[in-house]
Amino acid sequence: MVAYHDEEWGVPLHDEGRLFELLCLEGAQAGLSWSTVLYRRDGYREAYDGFDAEVMARYDDTRQVRLLADRRIIRNRAKVRAFRDNARAVLALREDVGGLDPYLWGFVGGEPIVNRFTSMSELPTQSPLAREVSEDLGRRGFRFVGPVIIYAYLQSAGLVNDHLVSCFRHPDG
Repeated sequence: MVAYHDEEWGVPLHDEGRLFELLCLEGAQAGLSWSTVLYRRDGYREAYDGFDAEVMARYDDTRQVRLLADRRIIRNRAKVRAFRDNARAVLALREDVGGLDPYLWGFVGGEPIVNRFTSMSELPTQSPLAREVSEDLGRRGFRFVGPVIIYAYLQSAGLVNDHLVSCFRHPDG
C-alpha cells in the first residue's frame, strides 16, 4: 500500500488503458477494501486481457461464466457484468468524445483540483464533481460508478489531489 501511495495514487493519469483499468478496479472495490483489489490487480489484468476494452466488450456469456469461476478476481456476478458493460460504454465514449482522458480531464479544465487537507479526517467520500461525473457516466451506460466510487477514482487518477499538505506528493509538501 505504501508503494501504491508513493508511486501511483494521485499522480495525474492520462493513459486511456490505465484509466479504464482503474475505473473497473475502483468498481470492483465497492464494499471491499482497496488492498483487497490491489492484491488481485495482476490477476485481474490476466483474466481481463490486460483491460483491452475492445476485447472485453466482445465477451460472451460463456466467458462471463468462466470469469465467475476465476479465483484471481472478486467473483461477483454484478461486478463481472459491469466490466463488460463498462468496456462497451468506454468504446462508445471514445467515439463520442475521444476517450476517458479528454472526457475526465474536461471536468477539471485539464488541471488537477488540489485540496489542502491537513488530516485524514478531513477527506470527503464524495464531492459535487464526483456526483456530476457519476451521473453522466451512468447516463452513458457505465456501471458501478456511484459518487463514492467516482470520488475515489478521481483521487486515484490524480484529477483530485487529496494528498495531505504534509505529504511529499502534495504540491505544498
